[in-house]
Parts: sequence; structure tokens; C-alpha cells
Amino acid sequence: MRETRIAVIVLNWNGVEDTLACLASLSKVRGPEFTTLLVDNGSSDGTVRLVRSAFPQVEVLELPRNVGFAAGNNAGFFSLRERGFDTVVFLNNDTIVDDGFLEPLVEALRDPWVGVVVPKILYMDDPGRIWYAGGIVNPATGLIAHRGIRMPDGPEYSVSGPTTYATGCCICMRSADFGRLKGFDERFAMYGEDVDLSLRVRETGRIILYVPASRIWHRVSASSGGEMNFGKQLRKSRAAFRIMRRHRMWSGLLLYPLLLPFRAASALLKTSPLFRSIDRREGGA
Repeated sequence: MRETRIAVIVLNWNGVEDTLACLASLSKVRGPEFTTLLVDNGSSDGTVRLVRSAFPQVEVLELPRNVGFAAGNNAGFFSLRERGFDTVVFLNNDTIVDDGFLEPLVEALRDPWVGVVVPKILYMDDPGRIWYAGGIVNPATGLIAHRGIRMPDGPEYSVSGPTTYATGCCICMRSADFGRLKGFDERFAMYGEDVDLSLRVRETGRIILYVPASRIWHRVSASSGGEMNFGKQLRKSRAAFRIMRRHRMWSGLLLYPLLLPFRAASALLKTSPLFRSIDRREGGA
């Protein structure tokens, strides 16, 4: 049997410190061999020069300007398409991977009914706490959420199984499938590309599989600042509207005017001192 050819695509824009740390963790990965491609979205912080010096084995695609998440990852993928890679992993540059993260993802794709595989993702600044243990999309309300977010890691988050959507923080899928779907939809300005891709994969009859044997850590803040940023909530709500319209979530569209205040209220509750105090008493960090 021919060995699976794997490409890991890391997208960067002026994130030199995160990117160097991410590539350092990738350099220690055990298991199947893979090619790492850094796609640089027109950075001005010297990332490309430093990466080429520190990691000469990493391939680099330099884009002339910041084209965003969807277009940047698509450019990376299509630059590799003729080289015969069977599997592609899209990985955020603000992540650190476990040295055994890759093999469980690739093995899970051997099942023909699996279309996308996603790992367990933990907070980097609170490594015992879940950031993503599966995705939830509620067609009736249009609400999109991470399963387990901010909860202490535990047995309930260590069971592999189907989930509704894969987060763009780390997506593993067959190159042929990504190509047939024409990649991420570049009409999404920011956020929602991953949910839309997941729903399109599911429409082909394949599942999104959560595989907690694969673990990575994501540099996002569990504090209120990042979650309560109004601009971020507005962009997420706009993306949700596009998803609901494209995938015919009619009842969700009717409830759309309530979505932004609900997001704000939910984020406020989950990041309040009372919520954090209760969470700690239940075993959180």
C-alpha cells in the first residue's frame, strides 16, 4: 500500500512569534511524514525571513497582501494540488501541537464515511480546559458553538464520535474532497468559513469526526476581553447570517435579530467572576 502523502498548511499574518512556536512544535511530531507549507499573507514583521532561517525544511508561499483566512488557505492548497498530496491539514499559526497529534487524524480518514477529522483543542494559557471538543450547529436557532468550551477536560470529552462542524483552527481532510468542494468559500469576510465547509461536507453524505486522541493547544484568551469584543461578535453574527441563508436554516433567519444580543449576553455570563468561581469549584483551573 502506498504511503499517504500529507501536507500541513499554516497561515500567517504578522504573527511571527506564534508562527515560530507552531513550526517548532510541528518539527517534533512523531508518526507519518508530512510537508509543511507556510502561507504568508503579506506580513511586514519579518516572518518569512525568520522562518526560512530557523526552519529551512518548511516551504513558504508568499502572498503580496493579506487576502484573509479562506483565500489564504485556498492559495496554499491549490499551490500544492498538482503534487499528489492525499491529505491536507489546515492549522492555525497560534497553536502548539502534541507530538502525536497527526497520526490519529490520518488514521481516522481511512474510513470512507469520514469527510473531516478534528482534534481536541485546549487553551494554551489554561491547558486543562477545553476550547473545542466538537461543534454544535442548531438549525432551528442558527446558533453555532463549541462543545465543552471553557470546561475542565475530562472523560466526557475523550470519546471519539461524529460532530456537527469542524473548527478552522485545525481541519484534516482528503485533498480530493477539499478540491471537489472548491475549498473555503472566500465570500466569508471573517468567521464561518469552517462551518460552511463542514456543512457542505455533510451534504455529500460524509461525517465530521472528533478524535480526542489528537490534541493541540490554541493561544486564545479565556478571559472576557476577547469574547466581549463587539466587532468580533458582529462579524460572527454576519457570518452566521450567511450560513443560515446558504444552508436554508429558515427558522434561524427569523431569530437572527436576537442573535447578536444573545451572543453578548452568553459571553458575559460565561466569563463573569461568578461563572468562573462555580467552574473552579467543579474542578476547573
